[in-house]
Amino acid sequence: MFTPLRGAAIVGQSGGPTAAINSTLAGVIEGCFIEKDAITKLYGMRNGIDGFLDGRYCDLSAIFSDENGSPDRDKIKMLETTPAAALGSCRRKLPKPADDPALFETLVGKLKELGIRYFFYIGGNDSMDTVAKLSEYLRTSDYEMRVMGVPKTIDNDLMGTDHTPGFGSAAKFIATEMQEIVRDCAVYTVKAVTIVEIMGRDAGWLTAAAALPNLVSGAGPDHVYLPEVPFDMEAFYSDIEAAFKKHPNVVVAVSEGARFADGRYVGESAQSGAADVFGHKYLEGTAKALELVVKEKFGCKVRSIELNLPQRCAAHLASAADLSEAELCGEHAVGSAVSGVTGSMVAMERAENPGSESGYALKYVTKDVSTIANAVRAVPREWIVPENNNVTDECLRWILPLIQGETEPVWKDGLPVHFVLES
Repeated sequence: MFTPLRGAAIVGQSGGPTAAINSTLAGVIEGCFIEKDAITKLYGMRNGIDGFLDGRYCDLSAIFSDENGSPDRDKIKMLETTPAAALGSCRRKLPKPADDPALFETLVGKLKELGIRYFFYIGGNDSMDTVAKLSEYLRTSDYEMRVMGVPKTIDNDLMGTDHTPGFGSAAKFIATEMQEIVRDCAVYTVKAVTIVEIMGRDAGWLTAAAALPNLVSGAGPDHVYLPEVPFDMEAFYSDIEAAFKKHPNVVVAVSEGARFADGRYVGESAQSGAADVFGHKYLEGTAKALELVVKEKFGCKVRSIELNLPQRCAAHLASAADLSEAELCGEHAVGSAVSGVTGSMVAMERAENPGSESGYALKYVTKDVSTIANAVRAVPREWIVPENNNVTDECLRWILPLIQGETEPVWKDGLPVHFVLES
């Protein structure tokens, strides 16, 4: 008969926040209450692995328990609809265990001191790298601990899973904003071009979502440009000219990671060149760079809009489906770890459901994290039109189930109430 490890658990959040990352945290908290026979206490890393190495953590079991030791549902509900990462985040890149075994010895030593037997890390590509490296080190250690990655990223570029928690809410916000922008621009008869910049360094999933209003209401952008295909300036000019023949107000969406055929970023002239610890350049200015060239080419009114941080923190417009799936990912991570799974990431697989209107359903599985870390999942080429200036209806129908449903945040004096951990 299988006997689970008994001891404490710890959870951290890493990388860029999302509107759903706290729902995943809530799922881990709920899962630990469910598995209380194996998990004696749940700690939270403050600012991810970086903060934990500095000795910063909190007792989540105490924070989210009521006076009877049961889950405090009101606190958990508020956490679910709170944007950003309640525990704080970091972007620390761990070395390979063979390159710095002392660091991993220190990390595992600190985990041992707290009696940690279960380690959960919520994040994207780079966070799964941390999970993979810690798992690799533990295979050479005499300390038994289960390590699980829980997916998160608005970019939807994580391998091994149908989609990632956080993407649906970001897609819902982007699609809503695009529809509103198109409506606003349509009130004038003066020729004008509006260029909206969408997040997405290497994968254009979010930019594709900008076209959802074309499927739903017909009030979407004229064209969208993804980083999966080369950006061609002359073709861009031709696209604008073609759109002008239909109406005076042209609206386009472009990924921040749009590149020319030679690999240069379209917005390179407006970027600082600075990079984070993972070597990713900070991208900005793609829409602004295009604004300048369009103004020079057409001599009309041009504006650029960078949606920026609201894409990942607009929790007031979160997708109910996204938050529900995020929470289930957290719960599944805990249940899988207690059942003996380690060195893995929770993944979602799309299944057929003839009983639902959309035919959409999910099942939750676990996959070896070493096959997932540091890879990028792009929008399939067949979902981008041959002209490279839009996505297909098939792509939009694939995204549509992920933005369904509205959430019910707690409101006070006209503003949503957020859960904030005491410092």
